[in-house]
Amino acid sequence: MTLYTKTGDAGETALFDGTRVPKSEGRVSAYGDIDELNAALGLALAAGVDGDLGELLGRIQRDLFAFGARLADPRERIADRVDKTDLGEADVRRLEDAIDRYDAELLPLRRFLLPGGCSTAAAFHLARAVCRRAERSIVSLGAETIPTELLQYINRLSDLLFVLARVANHRNAVAEREW
Repeated sequence: MTLYTKTGDAGETALFDGTRVPKSEGRVSAYGDIDELNAALGLALAAGVDGDLGELLGRIQRDLFAFGARLADPRERIADRVDKTDLGEADVRRLEDAIDRYDAELLPLRRFLLPGGCSTAAAFHLARAVCRRAERSIVSLGAETIPTELLQYINRLSDLLFVLARVANHRNAVAEREW
C-alpha cells in the first residue's frame, strides 16, 4: 500500500460516507483544525510533561481522533458502528474534573497572562489557541449540525489547556507573565 492515493490531486477529499467535497469545505477545515490541535498536543508531550499529564494527553489525543472522525461523518453513521468514536457527557465531565484537579495546584488568577514560560507551557498555550480556532471552525458549520457533546468537549478542552500551561509553569518554577 502506498501512502499517496492521488485521489486528492484535484483539490477534493472524501468524507466517511464517500461524498467528495472540496478540501476548502468547512467540515474539512474543522477536522483539519482538530488534526492540528492533536499535533500541538504532541509538541507539548515532546517538550516534556509529568507522567500524570502524559496519561491525560494520551487520552485526549485519542479523543481528538474520535472527534475528527465524527466531523468527517456528517450523516453520523460511524458513531453508531465504531465505539472508539464515541464522545459524550462522561468525556466532558472528565475534562471538567481535570480542570478542577489541576487548577487546585495554582494560585488564583488575578490578571490576563501572556502566553509563554517554559517550553511545555508555551506548547500548551499554542494548543489552546489552535483549540479555540478549531472551536470557531466547528461552530461555523452551524451549532445545530454538531452534536452538543462535541461543542462542550472542545470548549472545555481549551479551558483545560490554559490550566495545563499554568501547571507546567508552576511545576517548573517559571513565573507567569501578567498583562
